[in-house]
Amino acid sequence: MTTASRSQGARFVAMPWPAPTPGPAIVPVFMPHFGCPRRCLFCAQEAQTGVAASAALRDLLAAARVQLEGRGDRGLPPAELAFYGGTFTALPEGALESCLNFAEKARRAGLISAFRCSTRPDAVDAAILRRLAAAGCATVELGVQSFADAALRSTARGYTGAEAQAACARVAASGMNLVVQLLPGMPGNAPENFLADVRTALTLGARALRFYPCLVLEGTGLAALWRAGAYAPWEMEATLQTLAQGWLLAHKAGAAVLRMGVAPGENLARALLAGPWHPALGSRVLGRALLLAVQELAAGLGFPQPGASVFLEVPAFTQGHFWGDAGELREHWEALGIVNVRFGPGSLLRLRLEDDCEVLKN
Repeated sequence: MTTASRSQGARFVAMPWPAPTPGPAIVPVFMPHFGCPRRCLFCAQEAQTGVAASAALRDLLAAARVQLEGRGDRGLPPAELAFYGGTFTALPEGALESCLNFAEKARRAGLISAFRCSTRPDAVDAAILRRLAAAGCATVELGVQSFADAALRSTARGYTGAEAQAACARVAASGMNLVVQLLPGMPGNAPENFLADVRTALTLGARALRFYPCLVLEGTGLAALWRAGAYAPWEMEATLQTLAQGWLLAHKAGAAVLRMGVAPGENLARALLAGPWHPALGSRVLGRALLLAVQELAAGLGFPQPGASVFLEVPAFTQGHFWGDAGELREHWEALGIVNVRFGPGSLLRLRLEDDCEVLKN
């Protein structure tokens, strides 16, 4: 909520800004392509996770057990187990039962507080959701990618936007947390489609979002289209600006954005052919989101105003991304007339316009 006030020769406006809040420790079980009915046009899970699709489930669970027991031996609090990388709810029955039993035993032993899983919108019916909840699942992440039918058809996802919306509604109604994963820049997905996807996900009850800008990775169908000149990924600046707008939409709705971009790794570096990847992508997006928010505040005070002095206070925890990567946002702040910046305590953005050029009183 934005608040504004006025005193002699000065006008003030403020809005809350979310401090980073660490979530529970996550022990992931990466299961690339496990349970997936097809390999999607853009998908290269091995490159993204560093785990081979041929990995044995028993080995993956054994490795997770070692991590969980090691945490317990060190006196650490229970973690959250996460089944990532495949279509969890479409696993063969034996594999699914093994995972659910593993999670339930770990929860009873006090090694985990709950578990989460990622799956496809067309693989979550009411029965499987009840089964997940009974086994201790707290969060279901749906790899929606987009609600736009044109984008879904372009990548042969196998479901419609309406079906994806219905799946989100089922998860939200189940009592488990809904997280929606989106793929900005996928074929058929323009910036306005992505922002519409964010609004739709929030309306459907998403507690959190993940933004994974579409990359061209070796070995995918998308790589063939890119080489043929039939697909072009989003440019970096368009990606940063669009994700910043999406982040602000989530912030205003009280939802978190858990991740922006694919984590770095040797396999990813070898496979990456094109697309908006950067090791500090999330930080760069946050810097632009902060700039956009302050621009909104400034518009409310009637910027620019010749002869007036502008003062901005931002929370200290924003200092790492305020000026952008290598100072890339400095000229944008200066163009807005903001050269007096204070990194202060608390979690408010506070903008003050001094008509008489008084000094900001902290």
